[in-house]
Amino acid sequence: MAKHRSPDTSRQTSAGPSQRQLRVGELIRRTLSEVLQRGDLHDTDIGGMMITVGEVRVTPDLRIATAYVLPLGGRNQDLALEALRRNKGELRHLVTKGTTLKFAPDLRFEIDDTFDRMDETRRLFADDHVRQDLDEE
Repeated sequence: MAKHRSPDTSRQTSAGPSQRQLRVGELIRRTLSEVLQRGDLHDTDIGGMMITVGEVRVTPDLRIATAYVLPLGGRNQDLALEALRRNKGELRHLVTKGTTLKFAPDLRFEIDDTFDRMDETRRLFADDHVRQDLDEE
């Protein structure tokens, strides 16, 4: 008699993204960066802007890709987000054309706040009270 497994025990349960999600996210990040760098997008708002794509996170089903972006110097963030969101259909087409993905994920854009969080962390470590605690160890 065959032993039946419940669907929950056959799946990997982990807190972080799978290797496949990481691979697909990096592929989309590189392709999106190249598309923006080459200026393949036909939008005057984005045309004169240098935009860094710091990370792309993909959902487990690979249907939604959230790109964390930041305009050079951190200026015009709202304008950049608005322009990227307005042109997400064309960007989706260009990204899919530049990759080997079977299906094109829905692209979403958010401002990358990694640098702000790093600055805040440095500021906290420079605080006298925190330094005192660290020196005691």
